[in-house]
Amino acid sequence: MKKALLDFCWSHLDERTARLKKQGEELRESLGSETKSSAGDKHETGRAMVQLEQEKLGQQLLELDATQSILNKINIDTPSAKICLGSLVKTSVADYFIAISAGAFKHNDGVVYCISANAPIARLLLGKEKGERFVFNGNEQSILDVD
Repeated sequence: MKKALLDFCWSHLDERTARLKKQGEELRESLGSETKSSAGDKHETGRAMVQLEQEKLGQQLLELDATQSILNKINIDTPSAKICLGSLVKTSVADYFIAISAGAFKHNDGVVYCISANAPIARLLLGKEKGERFVFNGNEQSILDVD
């Protein structure tokens, strides 16, 4: 199960990377196709807007690199009784895979939420063990299993 979850996270990251790279190519084309018109100020404003978008895109690509390094650190083959990066946690309310924020992984047995270690619930779970209880959003929950 953890292998499928990790593959799901990698797939999510790959899709996001491809989407951002495509946007980058479109922005480069847009910047290249800006032609000087008689309205020079309008031209300069258009170029500046495209450059701002390129800077934002660059920042998002840096964030994706950081996310990739997090996924590279996950070792699903080393079992741990304590919840850590790469743990599959079953609680009385939901199941979580602590890796990156990649959304819901649907499978035959239900849904596992792939969450970042920085997510509020993950910060509550990290370091805890099977059988412990915690309160999240005013609701007490139990940790039923840690894999």
